[in-house]
Amino acid sequence: MKTVRKNGLRLYGHYVSINVRSMMQYKSSFVLTMIGQFLVSFNVFLGIYFMFQRFPSVKGYSYSEVLLCFSIMLMEFSIAECYARGFDMFAGMVKRGEFDRVMVRPRNEILQVLGSKFELTRIGRMLQAVCMFIYGIANSDIHWTISKIVTVVFMLLGGTALFTGLFLIYAALCFFTLDGLELMNIFTDGAREYGKYPVGIYGKRMLQICTFIVPYALVQYYPLLYLLDERTSVIYVFIPLLAILFLIPCYALWRFGVRHYKSSGS
Repeated sequence: MKTVRKNGLRLYGHYVSINVRSMMQYKSSFVLTMIGQFLVSFNVFLGIYFMFQRFPSVKGYSYSEVLLCFSIMLMEFSIAECYARGFDMFAGMVKRGEFDRVMVRPRNEILQVLGSKFELTRIGRMLQAVCMFIYGIANSDIHWTISKIVTVVFMLLGGTALFTGLFLIYAALCFFTLDGLELMNIFTDGAREYGKYPVGIYGKRMLQICTFIVPYALVQYYPLLYLLDERTSVIYVFIPLLAILFLIPCYALWRFGVRHYKSSGS
């Protein structure tokens, strides 16, 4: 089992290497795209900035606290989009009949789809998230402890798993629609937009949806309360890891789609 896992990681590393070398063949395009990714997210940052120029706080959250919240959410999304971009591009793979080749290869389908696209240009978006995160830390009144640092790490792990699961759902739906449902953008790109503020400000009903259906609150709102000392229970440190369980129904939907897959005939 260890040998299989090790071989799988080596193969994925080989896929990533191929993608990176391919992008580096056009360095100017890579740099410009990366800058574009930085500027796209910068627009959202400006929205937050101008909001707080007019209002001192939003539902009791200060400018630096909102930036801290948004930067972590943006990092989660950027990491997931960087390595799980293959799921986002999966509709084209099905249309062109490329998934037929994936099915006959003696390797896991998910590993091959993940390796089909590695979007290194998302580093631009990640860079902005890191800058906002550093600014949020420097200007907030958070007293950092080991448990709070661990909380942030768990938020990144759980959030990356959550967005990966959403990309996996998008890919699974392509088995039945050929074109992925644009509705899924509400849960991926949309979450990046409304995730700039703590989920709790949107009301009790939205908080329930974001806790029990699509668990954004587990990787954003609840651990943020712990970072801001609004909650003191150590349980809040580990809450983000519960979002990893979201991968189970996502994977089940994927397997259901694979079992019912019929070639596009391309």
